[in-house]
Amino acid sequence: MHRLPPYEFPGGKNKAVTLSYDDGTIHDRALVSLLNTYGVKCTFHLNSGKLGTPGYIAADEVRSLYKGHEVASHTANHPNLCEFDEAMIVREMSEDIACLTELAGYPVRGFSYPYGAYNDYVAGILRSIGIAYARTVQSTYKCTLPEDFMMWHPTCHHEDDLMGMARAFMNMDVQSGTCAVFYVWGHSYEFNDRNNWNIMKDFCSEISRDSSIWFATNIEIHDHVAGR
Repeated sequence: MHRLPPYEFPGGKNKAVTLSYDDGTIHDRALVSLLNTYGVKCTFHLNSGKLGTPGYIAADEVRSLYKGHEVASHTANHPNLCEFDEAMIVREMSEDIACLTELAGYPVRGFSYPYGAYNDYVAGILRSIGIAYARTVQSTYKCTLPEDFMMWHPTCHHEDDLMGMARAFMNMDVQSGTCAVFYVWGHSYEFNDRNNWNIMKDFCSEISRDSSIWFATNIEIHDHVAGR
């Protein structure tokens, strides 16, 4: 449940920016380096079963690579959970959470749905095993907190006129007692495949200059709103 108004983020700020990127491919290395340059935070949703396989980061670099960001679950092997029964969902999730918790060095409580596939049944099971929030791939093009953190719809994918929406967000007049969240999602390999790393570089360079914004991971926003 969200806090009741009036509401603000740390430091009296009423705007927040958060990012999340899926799968844990080797291109996360370049993305983390870029984000760190500008002080922008991100959540990285990993498949523990793919760590160390061709094209994916190694298990032993998880803690150091993602330091200052958030490691979250994306299932162990990237199945569509909507096709699983409860026992299979719990097994797939428990394996991923246990492995990532050990590698990251803190409890992993965040999640993003593989293939963006979700429903109330899956969300209920995830909640019952300790997942605090779950991100979909359903872009809203809005800058609002989710009605239900187990179905957290992002603002946009990084290829959805990111700079146009970011500038509109920075110029947004947010009334006292309310807040706005700009949430970007994607996969780091997309920057490499499409040779458009400039999208993220330009975004980070411009938005990081705005001192009125709280740059946070997904779990930091969830926990602040939940009053943890």
